[in-house]
Amino acid sequence: MKISKKDFEEMQKKYKQEVGQGKPGKNPKGDVTKQTEWVFFDRDTLQNLLDQADQDGKTGGIKFYLTEYTEELAKKWHPTEPNSYSGGITLVLKAANLKNGKPVDVTDSEVADEEYENRGIKCPPTCQ
Repeated sequence: MKISKKDFEEMQKKYKQEVGQGKPGKNPKGDVTKQTEWVFFDRDTLQNLLDQADQDGKTGGIKFYLTEYTEELAKKWHPTEPNSYSGGITLVLKAANLKNGKPVDVTDSEVADEEYENRGIKCPPTCQ
């Protein structure tokens, strides 16, 4: 699932304010006591991102951002079970290229609202 830069920034801000500061994630029920164990992304999603990056295998790649679902975004993207996602850590992906040894997001100057990838399958709530 593609998400907007605005939604990505909202998730990243929540992560930095809570988990990034050593605090537990929060949802409407309180502290998130069982945090994300893993996130799975299918090959098509990963390949699509790699196709946007430099084709040189040493410079083109994917940047993985640690973020946290806000209550509002959990309701927006997972309306049938928002409390299972709200306050949970997730990964947001963006195509990136190494420039002077630092990863830089690939941007499209013709697109007003950049998109990021987020629809991985995460545990919990989808655990084996």
